[in-house]
Amino acid sequence: MSSWNSKYSKLFVVLGGFFVTNALMAEFIGVKIFSLEKLFGFTQASMTIFGNENLSFNLTAGVLLWPVVFVMTDVINEYYGKRGVKFLSYLTVGLILYAFVVVFAAIKIPPADFWPSSHLFQFEGQALEEMRSRVSDLDGAYGLIFGQGLWIIAGSVIAFLIGQLIDVMTFQRIKRITGEKKLWLRATGSTLVSQFVDSFVVLIIAFYIGSNWPLSQVLAIGVVNYIYKFIMAILLTPLIYLVHGIIDRYLGEEESAAYRKQALEN
Repeated sequence: MSSWNSKYSKLFVVLGGFFVTNALMAEFIGVKIFSLEKLFGFTQASMTIFGNENLSFNLTAGVLLWPVVFVMTDVINEYYGKRGVKFLSYLTVGLILYAFVVVFAAIKIPPADFWPSSHLFQFEGQALEEMRSRVSDLDGAYGLIFGQGLWIIAGSVIAFLIGQLIDVMTFQRIKRITGEKKLWLRATGSTLVSQFVDSFVVLIIAFYIGSNWPLSQVLAIGVVNYIYKFIMAILLTPLIYLVHGIIDRYLGEEESAAYRKQALEN
């Protein structure tokens, strides 16, 4: 029933590939900080949390993809159980670390003489001055963008792994209580619990331990991040039902039910 040629095995490859790709992309695009309020044209929030004033939703671009990763975690958990999620989580951590090693190696490679200013060749006059004021050295910009600090990398990877393990255990525990009913509760509930832990672990390691930020500031930023993740977890609940329905039709109702039961038992 689980041979390589089966739909079940092919589905795992597709779900796993999407899971790993989104996690890797989230790590690399996460270096950019954007304003959620500006994105939607809202007035910027001005919150005070733990004595820290004027806090708003300035988030890393990685948060655009992390909710998708945790939706995929719940879907994989539903059909492949704890072993499937743990396997993909450990694989993803390994690939993220490998990717950062490769990127750091690429940063250290001496650039060709013409490359750091090659983007300026197509400009002249005022346009050239404006472009030079933005980015005068491609090699320097490359290292600055991709060369994230080791504490940020460590915090992100550790938080991801802890969050995944908490998610899978919470999901399975809720499912044992509710059975096949209340998919929204086990999927959204497990995400809310795991993301609460994830939101603070990454900041504590990266900025409290790694950069000596005040603990109150780190916790305040963690609260802001979790508010966003909480809202996204609720909004993405219908997506879980959509993916669930697509998989059930792909596998067939009987086989789908058998695999879900097997995932819980294992």
